[in-house]
Amino acid sequence: MRLRTVLASLTAGLAAAASLTTAGPATAANSASGHACSPSVSIDRFSDALDKTTYDGTFVGNFSALATDRDGSLAALEDRSSLFSLDPATLRPRSAVHLADEQGADLDSEGLAVDGDGTRLITSETEPSVRRYSADGRILDRLPVPPSLLVAPAGRATANQTFEGLTLLPGGHTLLAAMEDAISGDSTGIVRFQTWRRTKGGHFRLSAQYGYRTDAGLGVPEVQATPDGRLLVLERGFTSGVGNTVRLYLADLRHATDTSGVENLTGQPSVRLVGKTLLTDIADCPSLGATAKQPQPNPLLDNIEGMTITGRDHTGRLKVLLVSDDNQNPSQTTRFYYLRVRI
Repeated sequence: MRLRTVLASLTAGLAAAASLTTAGPATAANSASGHACSPSVSIDRFSDALDKTTYDGTFVGNFSALATDRDGSLAALEDRSSLFSLDPATLRPRSAVHLADEQGADLDSEGLAVDGDGTRLITSETEPSVRRYSADGRILDRLPVPPSLLVAPAGRATANQTFEGLTLLPGGHTLLAAMEDAISGDSTGIVRFQTWRRTKGGHFRLSAQYGYRTDAGLGVPEVQATPDGRLLVLERGFTSGVGNTVRLYLADLRHATDTSGVENLTGQPSVRLVGKTLLTDIADCPSLGATAKQPQPNPLLDNIEGMTITGRDHTGRLKVLLVSDDNQNPSQTTRFYYLRVRI
């Protein structure tokens, strides 16, 4: 999502952004051992290699989601209806596919999951919607959405505050989408996690729904299932003149109440919300020499919005890749963050 408090978008000068064919990998602050952000999280390095570049005439940025593809490459979704394939080592784009809805209109594309057959499940937060696309961008299916999660007046959601995160749980039988913000009638800070179960025909039907409480002033831009079925959850906010807040949580759906039949989530004791444990505040990571184009609590920070798990290291820690959404804004940066996370 393009944060409402972030400044104006692309200036005319960015139309002449350098082509990635001349851009180097430019990976900053390499570290073999990692640098501690917290007892659970360390950061190896970051990369600004793709910042303000183009590929085949398409601006490279606005990244809202990441996923690890079946061949090990990175799928990077931008919120202006393009899906890139990136080289996992250099981040150089290999291809770009344009996405559209059934009428050919662009999406506000926010969430991404790569299914076991290589098809892409992609959310658009306009309606909101979840569609399945082929690798070349053809629509194959559209999933049902509960009426209450539709944008008002059709439902109770706020425009640009809907399906931001998307992930398949281990085994591929359950898909989960995270709303970014609360719907009307729910308490501020309680967001809904909607799930679908795969049917025998390969389609998805609506399943359980859960409530998750964010920290004050933060929303949920991304979720990612861990190998044991828990969730990594990003919480993010922005304060003008101060900068971004980005926190990484470990969440557990076990014991949480199915809220699909609960009209209003107001903190009632009969509803058990998703449990969560703070792994780190990204502001506590070492800056590694990063610079920021606007005020930030830590110059390493930007508008972090995408996340994927790329594997494990030799100690069993998860290798987690984050990316920021620069909104095609000269005061923001497209930045990749290489973390190691012990859960």
